Amino acid sequence: MHRKVLLYTTTAVLGLALACSKSTPNPTSPTSAVQPETGAAADGSTLKAPAPTASSPTGGAQVQDPVTLVASTVSPKYASAPLTYRFEVRSGSTAVAGGNGAISGSSVSFAPTGLQPDTNYTWRVRAELQEAFGPWSAEASFKTPVGAFIRGNEVRDPMTIGRTVGEIRGPVQFIPGVGLKMIGHESHVLYRLPENLQSGEFSMMILGADEGTEGDKSKVFSMQEGPDEGDITDDDYRMTVELRGRNYSAPGSVTARIIPGDGDPRDFPRVAFNFDSSRWYFWRFSWGGGRARLEVRRDSETGPGLYDASIGIGGHPYRPVPHFVYLGAPIGRAGPMDATLPGGTYKNVYVGPSPRPAFPQ
Repeated sequence: MHRKVLLYTTTAVLGLALACSKSTPNPTSPTSAVQPETGAAADGSTLKAPAPTASSPTGGAQVQDPVTLVASTVSPKYASAPLTYRFEVRSGSTAVAGGNGAISGSSVSFAPTGLQPDTNYTWRVRAELQEAFGPWSAEASFKTPVGAFIRGNEVRDPMTIGRTVGEIRGPVQFIPGVGLKMIGHESHVLYRLPENLQSGEFSMMILGADEGTEGDKSKVFSMQEGPDEGDITDDDYRMTVELRGRNYSAPGSVTARIIPGDGDPRDFPRVAFNFDSSRWYFWRFSWGGGRARLEVRRDSETGPGLYDASIGIGGHPYRPVPHFVYLGAPIGRAGPMDATLPGGTYKNVYVGPSPRPAFPQ
């Protein structure tokens, strides 16, 4: 009898344990936190959200400073989820810049840093939530600005972006999207080259410089040896390009002079023209290999030629140390009328040993 009671008791306890093991577990308390779904899609994304759309820049367009990437925001499956947006900039297949964008309404933007000037890139963006991420947008492409910099013996200075890498002297005016205007005879911009340029070119576009402006043997651009802005007239490494003003006997005359370090001035032919102040003119002075050349063209660097002359400058290397390069020229002993020709607006300035880059027009 005792054994039967014990058997019944053991069986009852075991049955109770089994019944308890099959009971419904306590429900999880509700939470307001949104949890992303983590099952990966075919493209590897783990967030249930569409891909953003790249808005600008697209189509390989060359952009202006500062570079800003803009895309549309998206709505995830869980409407209350606070998304972030990761941008990625690529050169070929290599990611070179990236980070989270700033959201403003229905768009998100990102300003990449460390990009090379005048270079093609692609970019894309995706939505992220905690550790989950949505699909990447379709890749968009752009080209960085030509850039404004002084590096070694090279200068690139578009002037259309409201600033210059040179040192401004005298009154000037930045005209948005147009360039830098010289206001007075004392107005000029100085570029100090860290390395001298013994062979290369100095070129730019100029608007509004013409023979009707007050001036005599006026300068449109020039070079000399430092270390200070001394009298350029008899500098051992003088180079001046002139457009003579209304006070000269033959207004509109174009000429140049170079002293390549040997104390012997070389002069270019002097030819008078009627300039149109409403048109752009391309000016280029180049030197090397014992020769120097001055070119002036209408409208663009490939436009109709106005002036083109080349002269021999001997075998002495042009090697000013330090090398100073100017838009306009500082006032020398001949006075203000022989310094900068006022009224010219400059843009797309290049100094360097390489072929002139393609500036945005």
